[in-house]
Amino acid sequence: MKSYDREVLNIPALAFERGKIYGIIGPSGAGKTTLLRIINLLTEPDRGTICFDGRPVPPNGPARLALQRQMTLVFQKPLLFSTSVRENIAYGLRTRGYSRAEIKERVAALLEQIGLPHMKERHARTLSGGEAQRVALARAVAFKPKLLLLDEPTANLDPANVELMEKLILQLKQSMEVTIIIVTHNIFQARRLTDETIFLYDGQVVEAGETSKMFKAPLDARTQAFIEGRMVY
Repeated sequence: MKSYDREVLNIPALAFERGKIYGIIGPSGAGKTTLLRIINLLTEPDRGTICFDGRPVPPNGPARLALQRQMTLVFQKPLLFSTSVRENIAYGLRTRGYSRAEIKERVAALLEQIGLPHMKERHARTLSGGEAQRVALARAVAFKPKLLLLDEPTANLDPANVELMEKLILQLKQSMEVTIIIVTHNIFQARRLTDETIFLYDGQVVEAGETSKMFKAPLDARTQAFIEGRMVY
């Protein structure tokens, strides 16, 4: 549970399986980003327990930091460092003590994967929106996290870059043992990418389950209204 001036999230229980892609959908103000921040240990719930790999997350200290280093969050607007594309991707590896050889190899592989090897020395702040988001994604997965959180990762991109980002996300699922949770307003994106979908409304999980089944035959009238575009948001 989480409250500010009002209760914004009240979820009795919610679990994510390793290796799946989850979509979190719902109208604005439903609590999607708050949920993502709680999962990422950036925001403390007022009540309840967060578990990671089946164990409760400690409230503070080195053990909590070690868990935080196994997950990463990519925001809607990429926050890139004021340095080269190569250095942006290498940052997380360097802070985790990877060798120079490992960093060089992994950065080169990621630059190829995101289609930007020719821009490795380009200053990150000069990239287009789509290029910057691909670099942010590469930086996020460089150290092979167990949990990748994406907050509206394609909201500000043109259709061509949306397609590129979605292909990258699916490639990551296939090449890494990573659980991916995507907050998106784009229900078509949720249908294309996710294994399971969670529909949030007014801070509560209205419906959760296999994406194909939910979109084909939702169990709740509010879910039906949302995916049909009849719910204003």
